Amino acid sequence: MQALELLIVAAVGGNLPSSAMDVSQISELLKPFLRQPLSSLQLQQISTYIDLLLRWNRKLNLTAIRDEEHIVTRHFGESIFAAQYIFPTGSGHPDFPRVVDVGSGAGFPGLPLKLWAPQIKMTLIESTQKKATFLREAIRALSLAGTDVFADRAEKYPPASADLVIVRAVEHFESTLQIASRLVANYGRIALLIGESQKSKLVAKSDEFSWSQPAAIPLSSARILQVGLKKRP
Repeated sequence: MQALELLIVAAVGGNLPSSAMDVSQISELLKPFLRQPLSSLQLQQISTYIDLLLRWNRKLNLTAIRDEEHIVTRHFGESIFAAQYIFPTGSGHPDFPRVVDVGSGAGFPGLPLKLWAPQIKMTLIESTQKKATFLREAIRALSLAGTDVFADRAEKYPPASADLVIVRAVEHFESTLQIASRLVANYGRIALLIGESQKSKLVAKSDEFSWSQPAAIPLSSARILQVGLKKRP
């Protein structure tokens, strides 16, 4: 760990009290989003993650959502819903083991995907250095082997190198979609957690991707999961 990261970890995460959220409460809040129940280990990892996120959020503003229950339903619920949709067995998928989360921020949906399917190789792309430091600390705290952080802009990540690229809640969706699309390898997939109103933007990519039917995200009236398969070049 570099000296700057050590200073950030010490200043942000080292001197605040811990108050881990009860796993039974997490389990209950996540029920609407689950196709399969989570293991006790996964629930404990989520509890640890929430604790770390809340402590760091007091200094770094990683997420505008600060209420524990809303963090579970809005961030973890949506991410786990996508994870179980993409990886139904929870053991990854042989056709797309290399996964990239573009604009990971506080680690959503990338880290929950990794918690659900630990066999995948996960790369979190996050250009903001303080957020990248948090992501590395979260990876360490959760003992997530096979997970790394690319602390730079997604434009600099190797093209056509990911079997699955996932994007969530971005402000400049059209430009981000363009950038994320170039990272998808031949016959790979792109998964988008977006608003219903953004679905029309996918028409511009219909020559490059075959789009599945959108999956409505539970407890939301306007958000969907849309998955595209990259066509033959």
